[in-house]
Amino acid sequence: MGRINPQTLLNQSKKKKAPSRISVSMIAFFILVVVFVLFFIFSTFKHFSHRFDNQANHGYFTGRKLLSFNVLQGLVELKKSDVPRYAIINTSKGPITVELFKDGSPGIVNEFITLCEKGHFKGMQFHRVIKNYVIQGGDIHSLGAAEKWTSKGKQYHQLTRSVKHEAFMLGTSKAKHDNKGFELFITTAPIPDLNEKLTVFGKVVKGEDIAQEIEEVDTDEHFQPKSPIRIMNVTLEQKT
Repeated sequence: MGRINPQTLLNQSKKKKAPSRISVSMIAFFILVVVFVLFFIFSTFKHFSHRFDNQANHGYFTGRKLLSFNVLQGLVELKKSDVPRYAIINTSKGPITVELFKDGSPGIVNEFITLCEKGHFKGMQFHRVIKNYVIQGGDIHSLGAAEKWTSKGKQYHQLTRSVKHEAFMLGTSKAKHDNKGFELFITTAPIPDLNEKLTVFGKVVKGEDIAQEIEEVDTDEHFQPKSPIRIMNVTLEQKT
């Protein structure tokens, strides 16, 4: 058997342990795979992150809108609750308490309340009194608003009772008026065509006997009381 040269064995061992060469194409392929995986992970994260932000923002703004609506609604209700429900018309014959129709005629009620606070009705006379029909308070020098009522007053109180238009309703003329032209009409009998004549904004709930006492006073041929009957003042209340 021949003797093996140690140098030869060493060279053969080095050849077996030497790593095989990796081609450039293989390296490029692995780089592309890594880049693709990283891009996929980044895109997925960005998608879900954006989606989460949208849901959070939607919930936030929806909540803000709902909160704002509730707050606004609460303020409206609070403002409504601040509007006086009753007006007490203190006359020289006694008080007449009226419930205000703040939901049915909000504009007129607000104007009436403002005038009450300014003392507009203080000292106002009931310058026209038609028995079984209406008593009217306002500017004694401006009687035109009730002229057409005069000729029909005696006719209306003879008609059958109207369910829609009860007696003792509070209203004002439908004609456009300034502060001086805001007159008060209190019916003492049902008037079928009341809505054609007046804007009704209240109803007498106490003091009907006072209104009836006023309509019983002596008047001249123009239905003007012979003795002055005045509104002393008007007070506003939440409760009677």
